[in-house]
Amino acid sequence: MSDITKQTLNSLVQNIKEKKLSSYEVTKSFVERSEKSKKLNAYITEDFSNALLKAKKFDDSPNFDLKLPGIPIAVKDLFCTNGIRTTAASKILNNFIPTYESTVTQNIWDEGGILLGKLNCDEFAMGSSNETSYFGNVQNPIDENLVPGGSSGGSAAAVSGQLTPITIGTDTGGSIRQPASFTGTVGLKPTYGSCSRFGIVAFASSLDQAGPMAQNVEDCALLQEVISTYDPKDSTSIDFKRSQYRKELSKNIKGKKIGIPKEYRVDGMPKEIEDLWQKGIEHIKNCGAEIVDISLPHTSYALPTYYIVAPAEASSNLARY
Repeated sequence: MSDITKQTLNSLVQNIKEKKLSSYEVTKSFVERSEKSKKLNAYITEDFSNALLKAKKFDDSPNFDLKLPGIPIAVKDLFCTNGIRTTAASKILNNFIPTYESTVTQNIWDEGGILLGKLNCDEFAMGSSNETSYFGNVQNPIDENLVPGGSSGGSAAAVSGQLTPITIGTDTGGSIRQPASFTGTVGLKPTYGSCSRFGIVAFASSLDQAGPMAQNVEDCALLQEVISTYDPKDSTSIDFKRSQYRKELSKNIKGKKIGIPKEYRVDGMPKEIEDLWQKGIEHIKNCGAEIVDISLPHTSYALPTYYIVAPAEASSNLARY
């Protein structure tokens, strides 16, 4: 068996279901890896002892019909966890112990996930480098002199550093996608309303959305199946038929038209990024899709608009403190 912490989520799920690995073995491997990687400062609160106890309990009475059977997972410290400290990386909430569970994390536990702990982030999710946390900066596992991005920097670092097989972050203006790109991982901001905001410490309510972060697209798809549910406790939650996202990945895109906005190709782009951009376009073409040049003329207004909406809503949400 290859190094457990290097395996993908889908591989771990399969190996547990086939009884090639136990939940305890998997959980213990990630706990030991996390203990040896303190310098990354990815965790704010650890729950390793309880995680190992829960893993043993799962192995004693396993349910292999679950999507995350005995899988350990650390989550961004913006999700309320019942009885476990939730700080939003702020001194203000240093001693806050929620008495309820966020819907997204509850969905994970209902499918067999086991909490490893709470991950570092920018304070109240406001930042793009994970240098604003009261609990200190997070290091990028690729290079300790580089930032991991933000605000879900601890989440990205934890996946990249193999401290957790998967994780969840939140994205308001890039807080999942940007740190994923900084750490060589995969992050998705789902359609607004597809994942419940209930139990998430709010930044900008009309933009906040929870989403998966993982080693690859397949793992993101599996986690998205778990966390995307309708929730009447969130007034913006959308009641629609959720896809089986993993099955969608196998669909052929031959003959599809995919638009590439000209505004997304910016001047001064580094050659390495330009080369990857072109490789991505060629890959889509090789899969049989037709590339169409399009224009989204309002793109230039996106950032100024964000800087009006986000601070205004943050001011309102943080006024309670």
